[in-house]
Amino acid sequence: MKGSTYRRCSCRDPKTGKELGTACPKRNSRNHCTYSVRQELPPREDGSRRSFARGGYDSRKAAQADLDHVRALLGLTESEDPEGTELIAVMLAEVSREKAPLPDVEETRRRLNAGQDLIGSLTVSEWLDRWLAGKRIRKSGLNRYETDVRVHLKPRIGHRRLDRLRVSHLSEMFTDIRDANAQILEDNAQRRAAIDELAAVPWKGVENRAHRKAMKAAIDEMPPFRRITGPATRLHVKATLRASLNDAIGQQILTFNPAAHVEIDPVRKPKALVWTDERVAKWEQTGEKPSPVMVWTPQQTGAFLDFVAEDRLYAMWHLIAFRGLRRGEACGQPWSETNLDAHSLTVSSQLVQDGWEVEASDPKTDSGYRVVALDDDTVNVLKRHRERQDSDRDEWGPAWVETGHVFTQEDGSWLHPGKVTDLFERLVAASGLPPIRLHDLRHGAATLMLAADIDIKVVSDTLGHSDTRITRDIYQSVLPEVGKSAAEATAKLVPLQRRAEEEKAARNAAKAAKKAKAKKTGKRNGKAKDGAKAQARAGKKAKRKKPKK
Repeated sequence: MKGSTYRRCSCRDPKTGKELGTACPKRNSRNHCTYSVRQELPPREDGSRRSFARGGYDSRKAAQADLDHVRALLGLTESEDPEGTELIAVMLAEVSREKAPLPDVEETRRRLNAGQDLIGSLTVSEWLDRWLAGKRIRKSGLNRYETDVRVHLKPRIGHRRLDRLRVSHLSEMFTDIRDANAQILEDNAQRRAAIDELAAVPWKGVENRAHRKAMKAAIDEMPPFRRITGPATRLHVKATLRASLNDAIGQQILTFNPAAHVEIDPVRKPKALVWTDERVAKWEQTGEKPSPVMVWTPQQTGAFLDFVAEDRLYAMWHLIAFRGLRRGEACGQPWSETNLDAHSLTVSSQLVQDGWEVEASDPKTDSGYRVVALDDDTVNVLKRHRERQDSDRDEWGPAWVETGHVFTQEDGSWLHPGKVTDLFERLVAASGLPPIRLHDLRHGAATLMLAADIDIKVVSDTLGHSDTRITRDIYQSVLPEVGKSAAEATAKLVPLQRRAEEEKAARNAAKAAKKAKAKKTGKRNGKAKDGAKAQARAGKKAKRKKPKK
């Protein structure tokens, strides 16, 4: 097929406006004209011609290099492959029309052999829509993905070509999110300051009312209070994009996942802390929690269970506190999977929130399907709960809703996980104990099992973790007494002369104190005996002096 490079002058006649072409007087100047290329492409199906054309080259050498590049792309297919030839021709025609860079020859060869699109016109937004439509996961998880796509990904990178998405584009996106956070914090502070100033303006008086009206109008013009995009949310946005691009690689649309290489601020998960006496005292003074994740001591857990002993859902609080069920697992636990005679229950379902709606779902992970052993006390608690539920069923009669769940509302219908959390927080506040979240009861159950020297694998299986490392990293908040015992045991392994001398001195001091105490006790006993003898002698003397009748 024909193709060539040529010089071109774009100067125009000032009168007619037509290009001068070869008539330009400056044409022979070395740097006046530019070079262009034109390459014939295979004709369309209807026989019409098409070509690749591009200009603006500074030298004939640069123009010839692009022409050779185009011919190399055309040479990727054989004459016996009309479909491949058509794909190459369509690609080059679009590249020419959009003035896009010529695609790499080897990359185009790979795409052609793999059956991928040669024209990467698919945008990130279009791919994300296609990806979401193909996801087959539970509704709550899908909604989380959809939120990341709608709020963060589409507005910032949705317009970009999927095959041209780079790590730098994602770095810019997360930088924009951080900048937006700073603006949100500033807007929130200004609105809060204005509201506080408005609250200080008196209601009475014409001037005050006018001032208040003006301030309210100014507040209405301000941006509303908004939440920032925190580190955990940013990490989830990255994970959502990474998952979608991995699927694009699996479908041979992409060969590289930029989301796997972009760096963002690390997320530091809060460590679980125990409510020690010192932390409780500080909380009582300031009202501040040392950590978002707090765990009760065994004594505090017992005090709470005693406080809620008459609560209708006592058995649920007891089960979560000792066996570590998740909130949704406890709400969705059926009697059919609860074998009190065998002292066990099987976690096979849960109730989850989608917004404020509640739906039944499978456990959170595959390891969430598990058998949980029950102690005698917990079995007795559940038996009493079942008797109470049977009484409620008889009392409600035909109005009873038969769900088959262990824990239900008064009429037998599903418990709402959000309302269960609200109830728990009210009970904790009424008990006067330091605050914890409902999920922190699960943390406490793990801590109690670890403190009781239960094997880490057993603890992990009871909690439904896929790996014991999760149990160690998240739930092992050591109780003070356990930590002290470990420290003492460790210290005794190292023999120190100073320690031996201190222990000897302590033993001698104890012996001296014991001897002094015994001596003191002996003196008291001696004095008591002397007193008794004196009383006896006085009695005899008085008897002798008694007059005869």
